[in-house]
Amino acid sequence: MKRTILALVGLAVCFFAIRFVPFFPAYAQDAAWQKVDEVLGRKPAVSDDVRRYGFPRSDLSVTLDGVAIKPALALGGWVAFKPAHGGAMVMGDLVLLETEINPVMAKMIANGLEITAVHNHLLRASPATFYMHVAGHGDPVKLASAIHDALAESKTPLTAAAPSSPPPAVDLDTAKLDQIIGVKGQANGGVYQFNVKRRDPITQEGMLLTPVGPMGVAIGINFQPTGGGKAAITGDFVLTGDEVNPVILALRAHGIEVTALHSHMLDEQPRLFFMHFWANDDAVKLAEGLRAALDKTASTKS
Repeated sequence: MKRTILALVGLAVCFFAIRFVPFFPAYAQDAAWQKVDEVLGRKPAVSDDVRRYGFPRSDLSVTLDGVAIKPALALGGWVAFKPAHGGAMVMGDLVLLETEINPVMAKMIANGLEITAVHNHLLRASPATFYMHVAGHGDPVKLASAIHDALAESKTPLTAAAPSSPPPAVDLDTAKLDQIIGVKGQANGGVYQFNVKRRDPITQEGMLLTPVGPMGVAIGINFQPTGGGKAAITGDFVLTGDEVNPVILALRAHGIEVTALHSHMLDEQPRLFFMHFWANDDAVKLAEGLRAALDKTASTKS
């Protein structure tokens, strides 16, 4: 009887250990993620369970309408890893020159990654830049190796640059911009950036894509000062189909160019479209135009 009781107690302890102690599979262990960091040659920005690695094209000197584009404005490639389905899912947006597209794509495909979009974001930029969206699922170290090997086919810097000290100033009335856009922005590399969440949940392969900013499904708005209270703006609106033309009309009515409209993913729910834009004018005036466009979307407001 005593042995039976002890056996039952042991089973109960095992049950509660399994039921209530978090399970940390191999992909989530520190050692595995450290290896991913080593393969990609940089540390990630960590938000909840997402690790996002930046690949800015700091090697490029891109101009548009006389504006020298900072990497944080429109040249910030990235990949994000999120635990999913017994491994990790990866999504990313890589900035490439025209001559780099097919070599990078070939290596991605050979290593089992999916290409989900290739397109422009800007018009009239010199040199022209293109944006390749990629996706994959599996062992995170293998995914990282595949991404590294593909990027090696381009001139994307594979060693992270040391941050500038002090960081470039953002010579804009950022408090006013925050008030108009309705969320708090953040300075990054001389650019003032906003991530505006949508109110509806976004899923892919049954996974909730959160946090939305790091996973690339928040509305992104970037201001780069160009002097005298003016700013160059670009970014992308994340839209459902019924929002596309109301947002186009709102942007155009406020002197903001629509420079691209396309998908980024293949099987997200709800179906989303990404609209890129450009202008260089008084920053407050442009913020008001962007706010008018945001009001046509199911986005969060302060």
